[in-house]
Amino acid sequence: MKVDIKLGYTYAILAACITLIAVCVMLNISLIYGFIAGILLCFSIFIYKGSKPAQLLEMMKKGLSECKILYALILLIGVTVSIWIASGVVPSMIYYGFEYLKEMNFVLAAFLMISICSIFMGTAVGTVSTIGIAILGIGGGLGIPTPVLLGAVVSGAFVADKISPISGLINLTIATVNVDYKSILKSMMTTLIPTMLICSIVYYVLGVKYSTGLDLTKISELQNSLKEGFFISPWLLLMPLLIVIMSSLGVKIIYSILAGLSGGAVITVILQHLSVGEISKAIMFGYQAATPSQQLNELLVSGGVVSMIEVVLIVMCAIALSSLLEGTGLIEKIMSKVIGATNNEGSLIINTGIISSTLTVVTCDQTMGIVLTGRLLRSKYDELNLNRGILARTISDTGTIIAPLMPWNINALIITVIVGSSVAYQQYAVLCYISPIITLAVGLYYKYRKRGISN
Repeated sequence: MKVDIKLGYTYAILAACITLIAVCVMLNISLIYGFIAGILLCFSIFIYKGSKPAQLLEMMKKGLSECKILYALILLIGVTVSIWIASGVVPSMIYYGFEYLKEMNFVLAAFLMISICSIFMGTAVGTVSTIGIAILGIGGGLGIPTPVLLGAVVSGAFVADKISPISGLINLTIATVNVDYKSILKSMMTTLIPTMLICSIVYYVLGVKYSTGLDLTKISELQNSLKEGFFISPWLLLMPLLIVIMSSLGVKIIYSILAGLSGGAVITVILQHLSVGEISKAIMFGYQAATPSQQLNELLVSGGVVSMIEVVLIVMCAIALSSLLEGTGLIEKIMSKVIGATNNEGSLIINTGIISSTLTVVTCDQTMGIVLTGRLLRSKYDELNLNRGILARTISDTGTIIAPLMPWNINALIITVIVGSSVAYQQYAVLCYISPIITLAVGLYYKYRKRGISN
């Protein structure tokens, strides 16, 4: 059902919706209110223009229904982090990661360690607030400038939002674009591998001057505290590895997460000696470690199901609003100006990156950059016979990954809160701007070569 609204008014409606969301960020209140206000605004205008409330509700219902599995996934991710901390999986990752840090360039090691751990943890902000904070504490004691190390930590952490099979954002992207994880994995590697190589070189160069004469006492102290608070074993690292392998083999992500969650619960009972009641409490309300180190106790915290409810509501509101804007044809009018003349694969990739990045910048969050871009461009990819996995990859490489570069973005604001002060890390968050540059280069390459893309 299309609504007859002039293009000028269409821009005004979209600008008003974006402004309402931005106001929430500026006032430090939940984005839910901004999305709800946007939905009510659109409802009022569309009804005034002759739309029936039942038709508008059906649009939202359809959009919400298409992503229903995502809501369960987000809740399961919150539960999994709690159980993996309680079971000793995350503490073991930290313990052996610190062992690895002793052997090489600290800045490079921190980037690589965070990159790997973030894939297993599935959350950029969660990785920064746990392992990342521990590394920042150690690095500060070793005389490494906080902006440099935090930039490396942020770069590594946002690998999760790009490719982790248990990441809420990558699953939102997959659900929106309507592809499975296995089908986009190869496509993701096309840009991730060169990005990681470039970042590794940059962080190696940055870290060379801090690689000698390190006092490793802090690392040993934290490792001892971890061993006193948890049963630590390299075998525990198989649990997150299992999820990655299962997802890579094509197992539905919800089953992979449930396998990791079930295994983690069993391990928690057997090795960490928590009761079923304590595990149930951790699932619902989160878990906090009790080690001899107060620093670790403040880091090893997770909120469980309760902490993810607001995230689910924000995602649902974003999907409902985007469904209204799409179903009434407003976005189509605007997007047609941008992509209407696009007739080759390279231009489509470039335009995808521009649209996704712009939405992330102006809405202060990644959700709209994922949902709107994915929902509105997937038919164009089909029209040009372009694999939808490339659409998911391009969104992840641009709108998703640039989030921490803008100080007003919700991710940057959360990082600032986690660190405890405003740190100018953006110039050192190399991955967050190398990734979109690589994607732009890929688009330009195929545009001027006039070749199709099959991977």
